[in-house]
Order: sequence, then C-alpha cells, then structure tokens
Amino acid sequence: MTRETGRRGLDEQAVLLAAGLADLAVSTLGTAVGTVRGLLRRSDTGALAAEAEHDLTARGRLVLDRYATVPPAHLEILARHALVRRTVGDD
Repeated sequence: MTRETGRRGLDEQAVLLAAGLADLAVSTLGTAVGTVRGLLRRSDTGALAAEAEHDLTARGRLVLDRYATVPPAHLEILARHALVRRTVGDD
C-alpha cells in the first residue's frame, strides 16, 4: 500500500467518523449526555470506546450514502424504461 493510498483511507475514515458523530449529535443530543455520564462510571471504557468508534463509522457511512448519492436524472429513467419496452415489444 502506498503512502497516498493510506492517507486517503485515513481521510475517508475521518470523514465517516465526523459524519456519524454529527448525525448522532443532531438526533440524540439529550440522550448522549446521560449516556456519557454512565460511561464514565464503567470500568470497560476502552472496549466501549472502540465499539463506539465502530458504530460511529457505520453511522457515518449510512449518512454519506443517504445524502451524498445523486439519484439518476428523471429523463434517464424514462429513456431506460422506453428501451426496455422496445426490446420486450420486439420479442
């Protein structure tokens, strides 16, 4: 793996973590405060932090997939349907 590829992976990881964290903050801000208080009292905070990072990465991936993908153009969809109809009609 080249140095540039490794850096790109780290950048992608950072974007996914940031997007997941932003989504989490917006949707569960009130609950997060109570959760943090409970986490500080636990002895297995290292394992919980690793699990939280994994969850935030997954959440970030979902957020980016939801908002970053561009749907196909309406006319493109209509053209595909017309092409399918033409090929079915030829049979």
